[in-house]
Amino acid sequence: MTAAEGALQPSAAVWQFDNLEHIGGARVGVEGDPQVVATGLGPAVQFDGEEDALFIETHPLAGARQFTAEAIFRPEGGAFEQRWMHLAEAGADAPVGVYPPVPPSGPRMLFEIRVVGDRWYLDAFTSGPGYSQALMAPEKTFPVGRWYHVAQTYDGRTYRSFVNGELQAEAEIAFKPQGPGYSSVGTRINRRDYFNGQVLSARFTPAALSPDQFMPPPVPKSD
Repeated sequence: MTAAEGALQPSAAVWQFDNLEHIGGARVGVEGDPQVVATGLGPAVQFDGEEDALFIETHPLAGARQFTAEAIFRPEGGAFEQRWMHLAEAGADAPVGVYPPVPPSGPRMLFEIRVVGDRWYLDAFTSGPGYSQALMAPEKTFPVGRWYHVAQTYDGRTYRSFVNGELQAEAEIAFKPQGPGYSSVGTRINRRDYFNGQVLSARFTPAALSPDQFMPPPVPKSD
């Protein structure tokens, strides 16, 4: 066991994107034609940036007062705005007869990217009652077509975002825990701004981890 694994909270949720039926023990709804593909890091899900999406029947950080959300992904260019992981509370005003039953502008946490030519930068975002904060550093860009580790953390006061363990941006927010709900991967929860690339894994911890406790940055055997 590594030091990072030993520091994990028992309730941390790990998602491996190696199938299209169950992720992290939760059922998955599939739209479009995402594919499980072999990569130098192991199996991952490939999204086409047009209509591929997964809808997962859980909000893995519901109830957390502090949190760390991490993911390993490979952006491959395309549209400027790509909202590729969305954790959303299903509130009392959620639309009836719509799947997933989540208002797109309700309490939520997102991983997004902005693509500029053959480079990208991270946009982490969270919003709920009394708080709404985007973390972006447009001057900190990275080449597309490579694997990256991204993270966002909240320690009870400061919200931070990271790429490969390096701080990107931070801000103080008055975060409030979010309620149970759903998640989408490959698109925003209301089917907008689709992602072009691959997602390998994610981990959600109800505590603010430091960069030395994050999942190891990706080092593919081949690509």
